[in-house]
Amino acid sequence: MDKRWTGWGLAAAVALGGAAADLHGTPPEAAEPRTEVVLSKTYTVDRKYRSMKGPFSQQQLYLGDREQRELVWIVGYKAVMVGEDGVSPQRQEFMCHSNLDLNVGTHRMRFRTTPSFSSRLFTLSQGQQTIRFPPGFGIPVRSDEPLSLTTQVLNLNLEGERFDVRHKVTVEYVRQRDLTAPMKPLFPIGAYGLELLEGDAGYFGVRQPLEEKHGPGCLPGDNASSHEYKDRLGRRFTGHWVVKPGREVNRTLVTHLMQVPYDTTIHYIAVHLHPFAESLELRDLTDGRTIFKSRAENFDDRIGLRRVESLSSVEGIPVYADHDYELISTYNNTTDEDQDSMAVMYIYLRDLEVEKRLAEVGWKAPADG
Repeated sequence: MDKRWTGWGLAAAVALGGAAADLHGTPPEAAEPRTEVVLSKTYTVDRKYRSMKGPFSQQQLYLGDREQRELVWIVGYKAVMVGEDGVSPQRQEFMCHSNLDLNVGTHRMRFRTTPSFSSRLFTLSQGQQTIRFPPGFGIPVRSDEPLSLTTQVLNLNLEGERFDVRHKVTVEYVRQRDLTAPMKPLFPIGAYGLELLEGDAGYFGVRQPLEEKHGPGCLPGDNASSHEYKDRLGRRFTGHWVVKPGREVNRTLVTHLMQVPYDTTIHYIAVHLHPFAESLELRDLTDGRTIFKSRAENFDDRIGLRRVESLSSVEGIPVYADHDYELISTYNNTTDEDQDSMAVMYIYLRDLEVEKRLAEVGWKAPADG
């Protein structure tokens, strides 16, 4: 590792208190965010594509000065559909998803962050096109860390027409050298709804589940693609399943998927759902409380999600390493044919380990400390 990065004199935390803040503005003590705008390749949409079945591509991007290897803080992410010119608006329901990932092994080594850190930094899909962290919070990355952008289209409604579309992705970040006050570091983890494909119980990673402790377990289901998970007990699950006509409520024990490493707080939750979703709820089974319930709004005149609720909190919501957590998805398939579904919460936790190490050397220390 370059010795300029071994001193951890890069950033620390600032207490913003419990006061209300403009969650879409720039706090007075922070730097104005910079933006990195990326256009995907042009996709031709001339037929129907179900979720995960449309054209996709991957590309690489960097934030900040790659040569100086500076520290930057990602504070926001936005993805919209545009025409081939990269400017004119297009139908947002052509978006299957826009994912931003990093090499988690390299990142953990450089930042010495928790093993729970997910390689998936962001996913945006129908119903949510923008993520903006609360003021003073961000994900720290090095400017020479390559980020992988994956974009994919879908088309659930239109036939007999041709559209040339692109994803326009904007990453918001602030440079460490521009800050006038320190930042609080976040790290992402995921909670995934699952259905059981093969095995003796619908509890991911639990050898002897107890319904009174772990909930009723996820439903047995049919895979909508090759999107599978396998736990250490040999059970097979899918995170992309078929919803039959009618209402379906599916409960998934997500304790082993989340892997909360220590007691900390949630400051943002983004939600990924498919059309016909009604809600997605994260519950703390240990103390019987709902952490967050996201409601989804579907279009009335076509298949698609108009809006999916997210959560943003400066104060934070407590989560605990020794608690069990459950994800409850509700779908209402109002058609007479099978539909595909997913249910994911991307949860952004305060990284107390990184925060402590950075605070020890002082946030004003130079990058070559």
